[in-house]
Amino acid sequence: MKVIVATNNQNKMREIREIFGGIDLVSLAEAGINIDIEENGSSFVENALIKARAIYDMVKMPVLSDDSGLTVRALGGEPGVYSARYAGAHGNSAANNELLIGKMRGKSDRYAEFVCAVAFICEKGEFTAEGRAAGEITNDYVGGGGFGYDPLFYSYDLQKSFGTASSEEKNSVSHRARALKNLKSLLAENNIILDK
Repeated sequence: MKVIVATNNQNKMREIREIFGGIDLVSLAEAGINIDIEENGSSFVENALIKARAIYDMVKMPVLSDDSGLTVRALGGEPGVYSARYAGAHGNSAANNELLIGKMRGKSDRYAEFVCAVAFICEKGEFTAEGRAAGEITNDYVGGGGFGYDPLFYSYDLQKSFGTASSEEKNSVSHRARALKNLKSLLAENNIILDK
């Protein structure tokens, strides 16, 4: 089964391929789709569905979409659905990280969660699942691996920052891995088998 993944984020695409091995996954660029979908939902699930529905309406074939981000308890859940554009420009990780470090200065409650919602649409319907990874925000960058907020996120599962974790380590406990695992179980319950 060929599945269009509603993203042009190569880091995200790489992770999904590593986690969801054995499935023919095609990014928007690889499918020749050039579209900018406005993610104006109030939750990760809403945004994942907005993207998946827009692409499914175009291609009428199975579509996988995800929306993910960081929620920080001391900041009332920020950056949340605005994680990729926290500092204004979409995808400016350096500016986003600097803003987060600044807002967390002096805060004693460092608890945070990475949250991922995935949506899958095919002729059998719409399916969504979520995954979470718990940890805390570090005072400064720890490691240069991963992407986005990874160097500022200390994972309780790994006992290290996502910025120092290997892709295998991160993919074993990440919010995206958990969301995709939950989705795969949900699809199997509905007799939708994704493997080649």
